[in-house]
Amino acid sequence: MNIEKLLSAVADGKTLKTLYGTDESVISEQKKRYADIIDLFKKTYGHQDAEVFSSPGRTEIGGNHTDHNYGRVLAGAVNLDNVAVAQPNGSNVVRILSSGYPQFEVDITNLKPNEKEYYTSVGLVRGIAAKLKELGYQIGGFDAVINSGVPKGSGLSSSASFEVLIGAIFSHLFNNGKLDAVLNAQIGQYAENVFFGKPCGLMDQTACSVGGLVTIDFADPAKPIVKKVNFDFTKTGYALVITDTGGNHADLNDEYASLPADMKGVAAQLGKKVLREVSLEQVLDAIPTLRQNKVTDRAILRAIHFERDNARVVEQVADLEKGDFKSFLGKVTASGQSSFMYNQNVYPASAPQEQGLSLALALSDIALNGEGAYRVHGGGFAGTIQAFVPQNKLDQYINALEHTFGKGKCWKLFIRPQGAIKVEF
Repeated sequence: MNIEKLLSAVADGKTLKTLYGTDESVISEQKKRYADIIDLFKKTYGHQDAEVFSSPGRTEIGGNHTDHNYGRVLAGAVNLDNVAVAQPNGSNVVRILSSGYPQFEVDITNLKPNEKEYYTSVGLVRGIAAKLKELGYQIGGFDAVINSGVPKGSGLSSSASFEVLIGAIFSHLFNNGKLDAVLNAQIGQYAENVFFGKPCGLMDQTACSVGGLVTIDFADPAKPIVKKVNFDFTKTGYALVITDTGGNHADLNDEYASLPADMKGVAAQLGKKVLREVSLEQVLDAIPTLRQNKVTDRAILRAIHFERDNARVVEQVADLEKGDFKSFLGKVTASGQSSFMYNQNVYPASAPQEQGLSLALALSDIALNGEGAYRVHGGGFAGTIQAFVPQNKLDQYINALEHTFGKGKCWKLFIRPQGAIKVEF
């Protein structure tokens, strides 16, 4: 699309409302954001035409630490997003300028993993291009400017959003938009595992790529079953609030590793590989034997959490599909309580004096006073919590949480219907 026409369409604002809601102050901010990105793209690369892409962050809503034992999850795309302006450049080099970072280039004639590129955007782009080519899709060089509106450390998965954004760019610039959303997610996961050097599941990429609310069943992790949940969150009268409590994830690797290890240890005692192959009744019946065999009480409690939270996802989806939002909210809080009581991933066992998440959950309980819902968000131990807050309590809730954790630590969000897309102006 011609850049001048693109800027005119951005100024009109109608398309932006489908992505960011109808709050005029938000739309005004997005108009400026888009115009700035387009202007930077033109100045950097000199193109007269461009396409615009958007990829949301994601929030986990149900199924806390269930995916690594082949369980179910419920997740949603949010209205904080990565935006890219891109255009083919007629070469085999991808050139990307991310706002606030140095420009980098990726020569996609070389599509082999390189350990020196682990934990870099270069590695991710190369991995996505490699998998696309392996699967028979066209790839080519392009120029892009990317602006991230998904804060790092927010638990909203800025990395997965970036991955499926790159997939969407390759899809629309070189393949007429033919790349399936779930396959885009799987390609992003592959790039992160093989070219970025980080093991990860598929929940984050799928939620970002598909959009809206999605439930994923990992019973066969090689072929997860992804289902979009037909529910319009924007009509509920609630806001989704993510609160950053601070804390450092850097020293928590052992804590995170203990979760799947404990769960799989219980499954192994019952002759299975993962807890998805075991029922709650089997776990409960086996408790005396498990304890005799030196299985820790914490591992047993985490197994109970898995079985109940895995089943709870099915119930949450059923509530949403029949429009029973109140029942759904009750299960959100029940999931959070299970994470606290059984899964024990709300504060580090190694540092029980550091309980930012616990404090945020306590403040949420007091501020909401029986309304809405709240739970640990994502991996836990430090970082963020999630709350569903009635609009009439929204200012009160945010003031209560930011009084403790600081101004700007609460993100007011909604579940956005669109996944990783080319924005059609």
